[in-house]
Amino acid sequence: MKIKGFIFDLDGVIVDTAKYHFLAWRKLANSVGVDFTEEQNEQLKGVSRVKSLEKILAWGSITLSDDKFTELMTKKNHDYLKYVDQMDESEILPDVTKVLAYLQLKSQPISLGSASKNARNILKKVSLFESFDAIVDGTDVSKGKPNPEVFLTAAKLLNLSPEDCIVFEDSVAGIQAANNANMISIGIGSSEVLFEADFVFKDFTEISTEFIDMLLTEELKLKNQS
Repeated sequence: MKIKGFIFDLDGVIVDTAKYHFLAWRKLANSVGVDFTEEQNEQLKGVSRVKSLEKILAWGSITLSDDKFTELMTKKNHDYLKYVDQMDESEILPDVTKVLAYLQLKSQPISLGSASKNARNILKKVSLFESFDAIVDGTDVSKGKPNPEVFLTAAKLLNLSPEDCIVFEDSVAGIQAANNANMISIGIGSSEVLFEADFVFKDFTEISTEFIDMLLTEELKLKNQS
């Protein structure tokens, strides 16, 4: 059994902070006269705050000064953090802790790889901070997904080659980043949305210990590396 690096995105994978991002982005979009739907919100998953605001403004054909742009980004983050401050362990998505515990039992290194600049605070809120051997978030990297920088940085911190790393992601941009890093990509969500992933599961309740063992023994045929 080989040592593999398991890299987890945060939003929509470990906790459902995506719903809080949606509420905060919708409030911001509406404040500048842009209609904002859950479908549009899908395009913002795994994307940096700057790129997300640029997309929203483009949907409404709105141009802002740099000062106003910065002001709106700050406002969005403030609204989002009000939700984060109320988080606790009940926010952890089903069976995430089961998978983390099994990886720890197998002595497999675990890292976070998230675009969120609030990742460390959120992990502490839900009592998972100590579960990670390395944490890479939006404060550590300059290039957003689908650029693979966040995952390549995580692999480096785990002292593993990218080919020996496995990424859990819920966004199209995140799956593309994992593939661009030449890592195994596991989508958490809809197979219709995350069809570029090597494997897709609705959530962690569908991920068995047998599946993890097969990843460790490299007995699975990868869709994107076949």
